[in-house]
Amino acid sequence: MTGRLTHLDETGAAHMVDVGGKAETERVAVAAGSVKMQSQTLELIKSGNSAKGDVIGTARIAGIMAAKRTHELIPLCHPLLLSKIAVDIEADEGLPGLHVVASVSLTGKTGVEMEALTAVSVACLTIYDMAKAADKGMIIQNIRLLRKTGGKSGNWSADATGGK
Repeated sequence: MTGRLTHLDETGAAHMVDVGGKAETERVAVAAGSVKMQSQTLELIKSGNSAKGDVIGTARIAGIMAAKRTHELIPLCHPLLLSKIAVDIEADEGLPGLHVVASVSLTGKTGVEMEALTAVSVACLTIYDMAKAADKGMIIQNIRLLRKTGGKSGNWSADATGGK
């Protein structure tokens, strides 16, 4: 941990970090989250009989679109030329619900953690939106960064830190 917040200057004012002098490196971030729901709601989604259509496919596209627009949503994020965005959504009968994992990569001067987290968040929100007619009590939970590679701070994994 660096011990300081990089988006604050010496006076405490928020500012966009200057990445001009940083080296371009390959950077990857993987984030995850889940939507817990009633078993019947999960079955409805899996069957493809949701009133709004293909919940999983729509959520996947929403997550991809959101990652590309992160700089428009999070005030101090840089606009990035992302080279890959993957959003995977899997059913889990034991939850019951859907797990969402997003992987984002580029070769550039700043990381893609916020893009991966945004992709997961918006995919989960889209799942909620598309299935809320059947289950308003769904819970969006555990949105977190799983790992990141590249950049000055190097590699990081939630497994290596106990999720902290």
